[in-house]
Amino acid sequence: MSEQLKFIVEQLNKEPFKKNFNLITFDSLEPMQLLQTLSDVLAEIDPKQAIDIREELPEQTAKRMFTLLGMLKYKPSGGMSEVSSFRQGLVSGSKPVVHPILHWLLQRIPELKKRAYLARFLVKLEVPAEFLQDDVIAETYHQYEELVEGFKNIHKECEQLKSSGFSTAEIRRDIVAMEEEKDQLIKRVERLRKRVEAVANHQRMLDLARQLRVEREREESLAHQKQEQKNQLFQAEQRLQRCQIQLKDLQQAAADEKPESLMKRLEEDIKFNSYMVSEKLPRELENMRKVVQYLQKVASEPAMGQAELRELEDKIRETNTEINHLIEKRMMRNDPMDDKLSLFRQQAAIIVRKKETKVEELQEAREELAAVERELNMKTSQAQERGGELIRGDEFKRYVAKMRGKSSTYKKKRQEIAELKAEYGVLQRTEEILRERHTAGQQQLQSLEAQRGISGYSDTQEELERVSAIKSELDEMKGRTLDDMSEMVKKLNSVIAEKKSALSPLIKDLRALRQEHAELAPEYEEKKAQYETCAAGLESNRSTLEQEVRTLREETAQEESRYHHINCEREIIESQIQRAAEQSKISQSMDVQVRRTALREKYIANTAEQESLGKVLRQQVKQVRENQEPNMRQMKMWKDLETLLECKKQCYLKAQSQAPIGHVIQDVGKDMLVL
Repeated sequence: MSEQLKFIVEQLNKEPFKKNFNLITFDSLEPMQLLQTLSDVLAEIDPKQAIDIREELPEQTAKRMFTLLGMLKYKPSGGMSEVSSFRQGLVSGSKPVVHPILHWLLQRIPELKKRAYLARFLVKLEVPAEFLQDDVIAETYHQYEELVEGFKNIHKECEQLKSSGFSTAEIRRDIVAMEEEKDQLIKRVERLRKRVEAVANHQRMLDLARQLRVEREREESLAHQKQEQKNQLFQAEQRLQRCQIQLKDLQQAAADEKPESLMKRLEEDIKFNSYMVSEKLPRELENMRKVVQYLQKVASEPAMGQAELRELEDKIRETNTEINHLIEKRMMRNDPMDDKLSLFRQQAAIIVRKKETKVEELQEAREELAAVERELNMKTSQAQERGGELIRGDEFKRYVAKMRGKSSTYKKKRQEIAELKAEYGVLQRTEEILRERHTAGQQQLQSLEAQRGISGYSDTQEELERVSAIKSELDEMKGRTLDDMSEMVKKLNSVIAEKKSALSPLIKDLRALRQEHAELAPEYEEKKAQYETCAAGLESNRSTLEQEVRTLREETAQEESRYHHINCEREIIESQIQRAAEQSKISQSMDVQVRRTALREKYIANTAEQESLGKVLRQQVKQVRENQEPNMRQMKMWKDLETLLECKKQCYLKAQSQAPIGHVIQDVGKDMLVL
């Protein structure tokens, strides 16, 4: 307890509370002051709790604190059995109740702040079911739930972004660097444009270069489309080959097997599939639904801390021990007959588990067989596409010997690569040493230049050499650019001339084809009109036949449903007639016990019982109406008494809060106030 008080005092003396307590002053606080301290701590967690408790009633203070502590998932040390004493202690400001609350709150303020913030948006409003029958309220409540789910997703994304490590400073630096690169590229483009403007016919050359770029892009896109079409054709051929192989396998299997074996195998498949559909899959689906419901329930609750997880683990361990004790007691109390039945139950459970394991093994074996068959078909199709066949016998041995030779060569090459990597590491280390020496030499040179009064001479010389090298490169690039442009223009002119010469015979052929097309067009139009008229007639006949078939099918379905309905009514009437005959036999029987089982006797007994119950209820209603006025007067008297006691309580509290101005002398039948 002393450690708890020390921790509370230390935390209250820090930011943001600054209470300036010590152990003696804190322990000597009055209940109202202690509750105010607790309210200040709660206000730090939730700013809405920043209230002076002297300005509100004790019931309101207790209700506000209870609500927030429940939202924060605080659990009293005594468990659920001590809830009433905990509430009384919190209302009265008892130290054994308030001190543990302060200790628990001050240990986890950041976590509780987050929980209180989330609770404002995630704790759903409780709307009665009868209110949700209204469409407007139901739609509003649905929108409210969607907003809660949206807040959950946005909060998760925000937490992920906070923990992802992105820095705004790095992003700003990247943006600045990209803008600088953009400015440099714009300046370079302007310089190149000024250089090109000095050349004659530069606009025509630029247009030709642009057309060349467009044609190259178009060529690349056409090549890409051609490659995609080749891939699609290749995949279609592969699918066709696989289907052909599967068709051959099915034909061979159908030719080799007998009808009896096929029926037997189909029956086994039907049994297996019916077991999967009726027993295994529904059970797995139900288990998955339970898991999903449990996970949704867990996800809807606020995040739990380490202390709450430990408490849950302790409860789980206690529950498991109780279950084990109950099982032991049950085993001790079992009689021999139950033991025999338990043995049979165990055997049945073992058989069920074995059946489930065998079904799972069979399903896995079938999936593995299907995967192996797919792989075999794929390998076979690949071998056929490459123009070869499956390797067998001596060819496989030769192939293995060849692969061994290649593996030895691979090992030698791998050893050479390892030696080269080692040599590369040595050279890299040598380069680092030389760089360090160069840096040391540069520093020594700079110190000598500073001593002689010519600091920066070497840097200036290097800068001049670098500028001259850049100038020479730019001049050379400029000359190459002009030469390339002139060569490009010559090539374009030659290509255009070649295209014209190649297109001239095609244009002549095109003229002849156009003339032939003009001659064949009227004949084509005539044949097309004949075809359309014939197709329209056939289409109308087909539609009338389809309509007739549809009406006949509907009539057949109606007659079938009517037939089944009449059969069902006939069976119901027969069962009713049979039941009436049985009841008549029972009622005409001479045995009294048999006649009591008749429905007529049961209905007569039930009617008499309901009539007696109605008489009792009418008597109770009569008594309630006779006693209504006395009871109402008595209730009004109790309410007046309650109001009077409440008024006395308020007067007493008000008198205690004010300073005493005298004392009261009580005597038999009178009270005296002496000032």
